[in-house]
Amino acid sequence: MLDERAKTLLKTLVERYIADGQPVGSRTLSRASGLELSPATIRNVMADLEELGLIASPHTSAGRVPTARGYRLFVDTMLTAQPKDVAAQAAVAVPPIEAHLHADQPQRVIANAAQLLSSLSSFVGVVTAPKKASLFHHIEFMRLSERRVLVIMVAPDGDVQNRVIFTAHDYTSSQLLEASNFLTAHYAGLTLEEVRERLKNEVDALRGEISALMQAAVQAGSEAIAESHERVVIAGERNLLAVQDFSSDMGSLRKLFDLFEQKTQLMRLLEVSSRAEGIRIYIGGESLVVPFEELSVVSAPYEVDGKVVGTLGVIGPTRMAYSRMVQIVDITSRLVSNALSTR
Repeated sequence: MLDERAKTLLKTLVERYIADGQPVGSRTLSRASGLELSPATIRNVMADLEELGLIASPHTSAGRVPTARGYRLFVDTMLTAQPKDVAAQAAVAVPPIEAHLHADQPQRVIANAAQLLSSLSSFVGVVTAPKKASLFHHIEFMRLSERRVLVIMVAPDGDVQNRVIFTAHDYTSSQLLEASNFLTAHYAGLTLEEVRERLKNEVDALRGEISALMQAAVQAGSEAIAESHERVVIAGERNLLAVQDFSSDMGSLRKLFDLFEQKTQLMRLLEVSSRAEGIRIYIGGESLVVPFEELSVVSAPYEVDGKVVGTLGVIGPTRMAYSRMVQIVDITSRLVSNALSTR
């Protein structure tokens, strides 16, 4: 446990380092903290904080910088919100954004939200798109050649997904028609996940080969729908090129751009965040999903009609203004929730 004096000095050090990007010395701390302490006392407290792993001393400077552990303590116990500045900036950015926030165009909402996050933070904005329900209205099978079948799946909104599947049996056109008619008559209007579960339970009532065909079709349809919708939208990756903490380390930048390119790790991180309430902050590799010591993520879930359907956030260096990022993420989450919900 830190006493109030140590907490004040740590808070001042983190805030000065976030603002200036330079190691903070005892003289700067003495002036900025407002504490009537001698330089020797400040140096002693700094030594204690360093021993606790909350700050570190770079080899090239007599000053100190926060560690990931120091940032975590700062975020958990000392963070103060400054909503007015962020709200004012968001108010400038929001009118043109809101002009395009239509609930019937969720992809445009998501794209604009990622741009808004990036613009307000000057870092990277990332948003997971709402998972689209895989409903189907009609399904059709077309024989292409021996053991090759084209599955044509039509959603209630008219969206069409095509997928070629390879089957264990060579089906005749009449068998394919039978399977198509059965699926459409019994399962139209259900999601593919519901169809899959019901097929498992009803497999005894169907001929084995027809059941296998239907299950393969359902799996193919699910994959086609998943691939046809971009699940993660990222904006502002190039902003990291201007970040002092990254600009001198091209190796770190390459790793980060690989992360954005692959998106899989980001998806896992944001899906974990969507199961939590409110703002989540991951600092300096705390998340094993995105294990970069130089990286922090501030995220929050967003809702549609009261149900959490996705996550959005800001990705930037550990030296970021966390109180400001929390406000940016919170405001954007509310905007997206309002835009996508029924009024």
